[in-house]
Amino acid sequence: MTVRVERVVEVQAPIEDVWAFIADPEKRARPISVVDDFELDDEDRAIWHIKLPIPVIDRTIRVETEEQVREPPTYVEFVGKSKVMHVVGEHELVEIDGGTRLTNTFIVDGKVPGVERFFKRNMETEFDNLETALNDELGL
Repeated sequence: MTVRVERVVEVQAPIEDVWAFIADPEKRARPISVVDDFELDDEDRAIWHIKLPIPVIDRTIRVETEEQVREPPTYVEFVGKSKVMHVVGEHELVEIDGGTRLTNTFIVDGKVPGVERFFKRNMETEFDNLETALNDELGL
C-alpha cells in the first residue's frame, strides 16, 4: 500500500527566500520528528537516520536520499530509499501576490507493515513542523 499526503501553504515571503530554505536538504530534514540524525553526502545526496515508533522496527533506519529534479526557484524532488520504505518528496513553489504558495507532497511506499499507516496518521504534524521551521527561518 502506498500513501500520498500533500499540504499547500501560503508564505508571506519572496519565492527566492522560500526556495533557499526548501532547496536545502538539511533544512528539509531537520524539522521532521522521526529524523534522528542527518548526513550530507554532497549537494544532491543525504542520508537520513530515522526512528519510526513501529513495533516491528527496533532500530534506526538509514534512508539514502537523492535529488532527482531541481528547477530553481520553483521545484525540487527527492527520492529516499531504505529497507523499510521508499519515499518521494516534492516541493513546488509558485509566486503569488504577497508571497509564495508552497505545495509539499510526500509519497511513501512501505516495505514493512505499519510504515504507511504511521505516515498517514502523522504527516500533518510533520508538515506543521516543516512550516514552523520555514517561518522561523524567515522570521515570520
